[in-house]
Amino acid sequence: MKILILVTSHAMLGDSGTRTGLWLEELAVPYLAFTRAGATVELASPLGGAVPIDPKSEQEQSADVKAFLSDPKAMAAVKASKKLADVGTAYDAVFVAGGHGTMWDLPVSADVATVLSKAWQQHKVVAAVCHGPAALVNVKDEKGQPIVKGRRFTAFTNEEEAAVGLTKIVPFLLESRLVELGGTFERAPMWQSHAVRDGKLVTGQNPASSRAVAEQVLTALREK
Repeated sequence: MKILILVTSHAMLGDSGTRTGLWLEELAVPYLAFTRAGATVELASPLGGAVPIDPKSEQEQSADVKAFLSDPKAMAAVKASKKLADVGTAYDAVFVAGGHGTMWDLPVSADVATVLSKAWQQHKVVAAVCHGPAALVNVKDEKGQPIVKGRRFTAFTNEEEAAVGLTKIVPFLLESRLVELGGTFERAPMWQSHAVRDGKLVTGQNPASSRAVAEQVLTALREK
């Protein structure tokens, strides 16, 4: 198995002056799940290079986050992610990690839309967690339709965005934007693990969903 993990290159919460980026748990937990299952994992971002990490996500580290931070290979990938435009298509799955940074760069990136659309059209697994589904807003299927249209999915909810006080900061509300594209949005209570799999599309609601999403990705790959 070869899995590409797509992460943000964006480091600021709009014009607030507050740093953001990747939410560490949403990279660490899937990365470890994939590599422990024997998969080859590579990291890519729109700009390549060092991946910005949301400082808040470095607090109160879980065992998996600590293990990830102590893994030299993982840290080398974080410090030197591949530029997305330079990656090929030799992946069995593409997983999009979340973090508020994704809301600014992934939805408007032509490279993101191209890589994920090609992966989908080549019948590969496409997955995203928390704010990671922001990458899906311009991803199309073989008929030129949004890949969420007519499918079940989840993402960081409007309720959760309000709870963290960022509804006026993010460029759009992720749940609302995805619902506009069609399909069925499914949710669990705030902060509870919730993963939704519809065929080869796998999505998770929030950071707590990272492990469940990773497990569903591995299940989908094994079925292939």
